[in-house]
Amino acid sequence: MAEMGKGVTAGKIASNMQKKLTRAQEKVLQKLGKADETKDEQFEQCVQNFNKQLTEGSKLQKDLRTYLASVKAMHEASKKLTECLQEVYEPEWPGRDDTNKIAENNDLLWVDFHQKLVDQALLTMDTYLGQFPDIKSRIAKRGRKLVDYDSARHHFESLQTAKKKDDTKIAKAEEELVKAQKVFEEMNLDLQEELPSLWNSRVGFYVNTFQSIAGLEENFHKEMSKLNQNLNDVLMNLDKQYSSNAFPIKAQPSDSAPAKANKSPSPPPDGTPITSPEIKTVNHELEPSSLETPGAGIPKSPSQLRKGPPVPPPPKHTPSKEIKHENIISLFDDNFVPEISVTTPSQPAETAPASAEPAGNEAPPASAEASGTEAAAGAEAPKPETDSGSAPSSLPAVVVETFPATVNGTEEGSAPSERADMPPGFLFKVQAMHDYVATDSDELPLKAGDVVLVIPFDNPDEQDEGWLMGVKEADWLQHKELDQSRGVFPENFTERVQ
Repeated sequence: MAEMGKGVTAGKIASNMQKKLTRAQEKVLQKLGKADETKDEQFEQCVQNFNKQLTEGSKLQKDLRTYLASVKAMHEASKKLTECLQEVYEPEWPGRDDTNKIAENNDLLWVDFHQKLVDQALLTMDTYLGQFPDIKSRIAKRGRKLVDYDSARHHFESLQTAKKKDDTKIAKAEEELVKAQKVFEEMNLDLQEELPSLWNSRVGFYVNTFQSIAGLEENFHKEMSKLNQNLNDVLMNLDKQYSSNAFPIKAQPSDSAPAKANKSPSPPPDGTPITSPEIKTVNHELEPSSLETPGAGIPKSPSQLRKGPPVPPPPKHTPSKEIKHENIISLFDDNFVPEISVTTPSQPAETAPASAEPAGNEAPPASAEASGTEAAAGAEAPKPETDSGSAPSSLPAVVVETFPATVNGTEEGSAPSERADMPPGFLFKVQAMHDYVATDSDELPLKAGDVVLVIPFDNPDEQDEGWLMGVKEADWLQHKELDQSRGVFPENFTERVQ
């Protein structure tokens, strides 16, 4: 017969196809209950253990490769960091050669650690798993030979129970049965010896693998600790020689965030006037004492405590304050008031009629004096000067309006509103305009439309710029409890409603 390929003939192909067909028929008969199936529960348990062992080993190999990739990435990061130190370490500074040597030893230590992990853990892991594919293939082949054995047994039994017996066919079927049984039993015996042994070997393998990793890590960290101590000594020596050149770092204003108004200090007992703190806050100036004394306390920037609030999907625009029409004075109108009126939001400006001329010897009204004392420091209402022979002054009237500082959304100096149905220290209400997903345990998650009752922080120093403390109105009305319900949230995700 002509060959179909190298080592493959048409007869062999036909024989293989016949075997597959016979096995398929046998499996169908066994599933339908029309043919019995040879079972070995002990061997099946060994196969289950084998599959479990293969799964665990494959996961361990995957995690070990991930660990090695992390070690390599950490090596690269450490190398970049030491290279940065070498770049900033100026040649004339003491310890320059020491830092270069430490950086070189650091790099060698990482390389040695990674290579030993590969040799003592990863290669051992690969060798351990290398035996599983062959055994898995033999288990599958043993299953096929078992089907062949059952099929030959059933064929032999059917010929023996037939009404018309054919001794020639019976003899041939018996010969095939003996052959199939022999092949199956040989493979079955070998696997029944190997599978339990392989299953028991996993304990020693896991112990050796993790002992090697633990030992390598221990030695690596010991050597790395010595290098870090040497580097610390070099930097301490540098610090001692240049400590006299230390200079204080001034707090810089943030261009992206408005200045926060500091709380006004209480006036001294003797009634001595103090400089308004609002002016220094706006100009971002430090106290003279802190500038004169090196190392004096520097106010913490809110960005050092918590990241700035996240930006909501659409930008939130803050409407500009509307100026009342009556406070706008036309500079091109002759009917202006030749006085400077200093007012506060709580007291309306008193404007004299344009036709009235102030008397030169009259004292200013009491209301003007009261408003003047409440204005910003340095702002005084000049007395109008009149001349019996001259026309009134042509200077336009200027209205100076000051606003009290606000802390956490409430006016400075005003006591927070205490209402029976609101939490202690309730300030105002806001409504969420966008969803906010909390990224920390102390944050308050929001859904668009949620109403939040804003309350002050227990410690004002803990408040970061752009963040508010509050409790959802629904939670407060239901539980009347703050400890488990309150949290911080970004102010720009909300708008004030009350």
